[in-house]
Amino acid sequence: MKKVAFFTLGCKVNQYETNGMIQKLMDKFEIVQPEQKADVYVINTCSVTNISDRKSRQMIRRAKEINKNALIIAVGCYAETAKEELEKMPEVDLVLGNVQKVNIAQYIDAYFEGNEVQEEKDTNYYYDFGNVTYTEKTRAVIKVQNGCNNFCSYCIIPYARGRICSRKPESVIEEISQIAEKGIKEVVITGIQVSAYGLDFQNEYRLIDLLEDINKIDGIERIRLGSLEPLIITENFCKRLKNIEKMCHHFHLSLQSGCDKTLKEMNRKYTTEQFRNVVKLLRNLYSDVILTTDIIVGFPNESEDDFEKTYEFLKEIKFYKTHVFKFSPRKGTVAEKMKNQVDGNIKEARSKKLIELSEKNEKEYLMSYVGKEVEVLFEEQEDKLLIKGHTGNYIMVKSHLKAENIGKIVKIKVKNACETFLID
Repeated sequence: MKKVAFFTLGCKVNQYETNGMIQKLMDKFEIVQPEQKADVYVINTCSVTNISDRKSRQMIRRAKEINKNALIIAVGCYAETAKEELEKMPEVDLVLGNVQKVNIAQYIDAYFEGNEVQEEKDTNYYYDFGNVTYTEKTRAVIKVQNGCNNFCSYCIIPYARGRICSRKPESVIEEISQIAEKGIKEVVITGIQVSAYGLDFQNEYRLIDLLEDINKIDGIERIRLGSLEPLIITENFCKRLKNIEKMCHHFHLSLQSGCDKTLKEMNRKYTTEQFRNVVKLLRNLYSDVILTTDIIVGFPNESEDDFEKTYEFLKEIKFYKTHVFKFSPRKGTVAEKMKNQVDGNIKEARSKKLIELSEKNEKEYLMSYVGKEVEVLFEEQEDKLLIKGHTGNYIMVKSHLKAENIGKIVKIKVKNACETFLID
């Protein structure tokens, strides 16, 4: 039996799809770890930044170093957007886009047999691996949609993933019901543009309807959402969200900039005032809500004054964590051709300033929990003395409880706060 190994870069959707490809191949191949010698290496690439592209190429070269005679397959977003570039790499034997992932077995068979696979003409649909259940420790990641319609001026993903395509709700509910029977207590609902779930349906079934149906599944105790577009959070959405008792009080809202001028140039569909109102709705809904976000610094035309507006907005909103990215021009996007590209040293300085603010906010949040009781889903052994897990609002907690508590939700009292976690 031939051996196959996977290198996976990027988002949870990629992780989910790697698991789908593994399930497609496990009857014919022995699945081995990426650092082991294999006959086939599949590199599931990411292309969200230039760094992602570079890491994808590094993984390809690393696979060839492990076994120079192996079949090397590049799949995923970088393979979708830079097919010709990857085909020129001497290490690469096959380049497959995102939709082709689902037929990975046929492509491998055809390669070894010297045949070709009949290509799908329509590359803009939800490609369903079936119930693949990608599990991270004690939680399962569930992909519910693919594609994005936003076309932000800096982003290559709509070109890599196509337009929005939602998974049928019956399929989602079936998968989650099956994992609940296995004892998994938490599900993370993810996709490329989760907020757009259902917009391509002919009926009025949307993300909030899906969440309400998941809430009814016995055995599931926590529902967590992936990154959301802010404007999905409306008064009506929150009114219905309040009745979903299994919903985790943690929301990752994509901000990208705290300056209205920059948001407009990014082709984001909201203003800082609208974002501020969204935050107010969520904080009124849940007293313990945790909000995290993404910020891009050094976007073309971002002046010092523009950046200071972002900094002051972040100080006002006070996110628990801010993931800071230096602008990386993507070939084929509007932002790549914009004038007034920001100097790398300026990007670095701005990035450092926002990271320091984020770290300060995180420490203050953690200190506010000392002396309080929290419910923790313990996920794994940290060391000989500690186990660790997360609260419903996604704060890491470490405890001296015994390992038999892993996989359980336990109420504990917080005694100390370290820089990035709580401890009992």
